[in-house]
Amino acid sequence: MTHASTFKKIGFASFIMMASVFASRIIGLVRETAIAWMGGASAGVDAYQVAFVIPEILNHVVASGFLSITFIPIFTRYLVEKNEQEGYRIFSVILNCFGAGLFIFICLSMVFAPELISVFAPGLKNGPAFDLAVRMTRIIIPAQFFFFAGGLFNAVQYSKERFVFPALAPLIYNAGIIAGGILLYPVLGMEGFAWGVLAGAFFGSFLLQLFGARKVGLIYMPNFNFRHPDVIKYVLLTLPLMLGLTMTFSTEILMKFFGSFLSEGSISAMNYALRIMFILVGLFGNAVGVASYPFMAKIAAKKNFSGLNTIINQTLKYIFIVMPFSVVFMILNKEVVAILFQRGAFDAHDAALTSGVLPYFMAGAFAFSAQTIVSRGFFAVQNTLFPAIFSSVCVALSLPLLYFAMTTMGIKGVALGLSLSVIITTGALFEAWSRKTKNAGRSEVYAFLGVMLLVSVVVWLTLKAVYAGTVDLMPISGFFAHVFICIIVGTLFLIILAGIGKIFKINEINALYTKVLAKTVLLRKIKSR
Repeated sequence: MTHASTFKKIGFASFIMMASVFASRIIGLVRETAIAWMGGASAGVDAYQVAFVIPEILNHVVASGFLSITFIPIFTRYLVEKNEQEGYRIFSVILNCFGAGLFIFICLSMVFAPELISVFAPGLKNGPAFDLAVRMTRIIIPAQFFFFAGGLFNAVQYSKERFVFPALAPLIYNAGIIAGGILLYPVLGMEGFAWGVLAGAFFGSFLLQLFGARKVGLIYMPNFNFRHPDVIKYVLLTLPLMLGLTMTFSTEILMKFFGSFLSEGSISAMNYALRIMFILVGLFGNAVGVASYPFMAKIAAKKNFSGLNTIINQTLKYIFIVMPFSVVFMILNKEVVAILFQRGAFDAHDAALTSGVLPYFMAGAFAFSAQTIVSRGFFAVQNTLFPAIFSSVCVALSLPLLYFAMTTMGIKGVALGLSLSVIITTGALFEAWSRKTKNAGRSEVYAFLGVMLLVSVVVWLTLKAVYAGTVDLMPISGFFAHVFICIIVGTLFLIILAGIGKIFKINEINALYTKVLAKTVLLRKIKSR
């Protein structure tokens, strides 16, 4: 397979995943809007967010969040060797053995939920928010089995280069949360959203993915042979990821841990801001990372480090285009938050709290996006130990920074500390990867990062002046004024970025516009038929 054909396949897969991520982020924002509308930035919403801490840790420990990463290279090798039957044998053993273990962990977590929440959100203490968090935790925890099994079903589909059904999973999951919240909130309050989580996980992450895996030839066997060499290999690959701390995982946990010591609504406000930031991360990082990983695994299986570095370097360049986009969200922080959330119980105070923290999260968007690619380089060569230890050490070293930032800057300090942590960790991890693989193209990656930084400064200075002038001249206020300002600033940004790409011949920017335009034209042709 040539580099050109590989990039073409990655591009097509990336388009599918970007469409999925974009749609899921939109419905995710609808979900957060529904939560904000009904709960605002309150103790009840804080409890709802804390209720995810134990399930997220359980998901992390049993490695259901890493199933695709560790299972795909093993399963792909059997596909390459034309021994698919044995691949499904490994699949069945992992599903059976780890599924049984997960069931035991789920039961224990439900029993000891109060004690666990006291450890991971000590600032809540005993009270209504604490009790509510315990109840919702017990509702959400069983969903982890559906995520676990669904993760294996997804891995089978990714290995077969099928992305459509996995792409639908987050859409159905979020739709379940929204439906549960809207239908049950009048009766159960925030618990309605928790029941929606359970329903969305079952239908989107489990049932649909089982159907998709069966369509590509899934074979299930009641096999518990835990001594199979590749099952042992899977455990050894996954164990570091179980025990290690990734930046995305630690961000969610540390945000809630430190936020529990701040004023009521702080966890909610940071979560709303983080979800907005994750829109960009999803489009520029997660979608490309998920789409490119099966191809990276195949190239790694052939020991082609030069080809692997080519994919990683080029992908990182495209991801760094997220930087000027982040600047737009920094400038329009008040307008974006008001448009998305300011209604119902989410009042002006909640909007100010959320918009104030948004720019600090946006500063780290490019690093959150890039780490999805850099870490997958290690995973593709089946080296999970080094990035797990490396990231865990970085997270541990960031704790004093986070504490200092929280005590000096409050909620903004927590967001800034988390962004700085992921920037430092991602940069150091990429440098370690480059030295290990003798990545000759890393200087070009650093140079492009510098170019995007300069572009972001130009965008900031230009748009800030236009924004200030537009706000001063705005004859109206309220929702439509916010929308109008976003349209003016957003349109000007797209024109400026396109102009910079053309004038300075930045291929990555030009390619982005060309691909988006081509896909838009294609979609119009399809609709017109």
